Amino acid sequence: MTNEGKLSPEGMDALVARFREQSRKAQAYYAVMHRAKEIAGTDDAASAWMSEPLPPLGGKTPAQLIAEGREADVLRYIDSLGP
Repeated sequence: MTNEGKLSPEGMDALVARFREQSRKAQAYYAVMHRAKEIAGTDDAASAWMSEPLPPLGGKTPAQLIAEGREADVLRYIDSLGP
C-alpha cells in the first residue's frame, strides 16, 4: 500500500492473482460438490463426504485435494464409484 491508502500496482496485481486463485478453488469445489451430490443424494451428505479423509485419495479429504488443485483426481474417484 502507498501512504495515501491506495494499492500500488504490484499490490493490485497480487490482489487480483489471489482473487483468481480463490475463485478457481471455489469453482472447483462446487463442481466436485455437484458431482458428489449426484452420488450421495443430498447436499448434507455430499458436504460431509468432502471433509472425510479417504484412503483411496491418500488419506486426504476431497476438500484438501481441491485446495491443492487436484480436483480432477477427486472427480475421477467419484466417477469410479458409479453413475
